Amino acid sequence: MLRVELRDRIAVLTLDRPRQLNAVGSETVERLTRALGELRDNDDVRALVVAGAGRAFSAGADLGEIESFTSPGQFRAFVGRLTEAYALLEDFPKPSVAAVHGFAFGGGLELALACDLRVAERGTRLGLPEMKLGVLPGAGGTQRLPRLLPTAVAKQMILTGDPLDATRAWELGLVNELAEPGGALAAAEELAARLAAGAPLALAAGKRLVDHGLGMDLDAAIAYERETVTVLFSTEDRAEGLKAFRERRPGEFRGV
Repeated sequence: MLRVELRDRIAVLTLDRPRQLNAVGSETVERLTRALGELRDNDDVRALVVAGAGRAFSAGADLGEIESFTSPGQFRAFVGRLTEAYALLEDFPKPSVAAVHGFAFGGGLELALACDLRVAERGTRLGLPEMKLGVLPGAGGTQRLPRLLPTAVAKQMILTGDPLDATRAWELGLVNELAEPGGALAAAEELAARLAAGAPLALAAGKRLVDHGLGMDLDAAIAYERETVTVLFSTEDRAEGLKAFRERRPGEFRGV
């Protein structure tokens, strides 16, 4: 359901239901939640990559499981667990990169949206097709997508259910980097390695500043930034960063 591998300070979380096109069901959600909890305080992990096995990143939520629900309450509980897992990923203190290939639809795209950055292979399709099933995205899609795309583009995707091609998604800023077919995972790991080379405290603080600052007025956000960088000034990593710069070498950051 979910495979976790540690590769030189990077944790690679792979959706591993290729026959089901990596549809996200309750078991996958449970394993994702557990993995994020275990990795959160693992000092050997500096960045995450989220990927999918087989020919696609994810077809979305597990429709077979959803069709078995007999009441709106069961569906609400499922969506609640899914939303909570994606929120844990979004709030994870270490940066995350989605490696997207084939297609990422519905709950699969919502998973990628919960990551900090996205790498996609050329030809990949990204969409929220729920409207075509008479419903809407329920795990953050209607809220995260307009924060990453022009509002009119996000509305069109949500209200028509039509997907974007990866190249167009890159042009609009939804995708950070394009990879050639078959190269999304390697490109995502390379990007994650660049992130993992940074100072852990500064990485976590940078995520907080962007994510939380967007919900503040500008003056309050700048004050928040000032207080945050003042705290970072007193860290050993800041001293190491300056020393490494003067010695023209990469910094050896320890997260202290």
